[in-house]
Amino acid sequence: MTGEPAPHRSAPRREVVTGEPRRVRPSARYRAQAEIDDQTALGDAYVRSLMRGQLRAALAAFGTLALVVGTLPLAFSALSDATASWVVLGFAAYPLLTLLAWWYVRRAERNERDFARLVRDRPPT
Repeated sequence: MTGEPAPHRSAPRREVVTGEPRRVRPSARYRAQAEIDDQTALGDAYVRSLMRGQLRAALAAFGTLALVVGTLPLAFSALSDATASWVVLGFAAYPLLTLLAWWYVRRAERNERDFARLVRDRPPT
C-alpha cells in the first residue's frame, strides 16, 4: 500500500455462446385453440360443452319466466280489485324479471369464463 495506482487490467472479452436452435413445443393454449380451429372431435367436444351449458342456463331462465308470467292470470283472478292487479303487474312482476335477467347474464358469463379456462388448460377455481 504504497499509494501507487493499481495496474489497469483490460476486461475479458465477451464471447457469444450459441447452440443448435431448440424446438419450442406449442403451448397448451395453442393446442386447445388449434383443436377448435381445426374442427377436430376434441374441439367439437369443447364447443358442444359450452353450448350445452348456455342452453341449460337459457332453458332454466325460460322456465322461470314461464312460471312467473303463467301465474299472473291466477293472481289477477284471485284479486278482485283492479288496483291490486295493477300493483302486482307493475311492482311485483318486474323485480322478479330483473332478478331473472341478472341471474341469466351472470350464468352465461360464468359459462364463457369456464370455457376460456378450459381452452387455456387452467382448472376452474
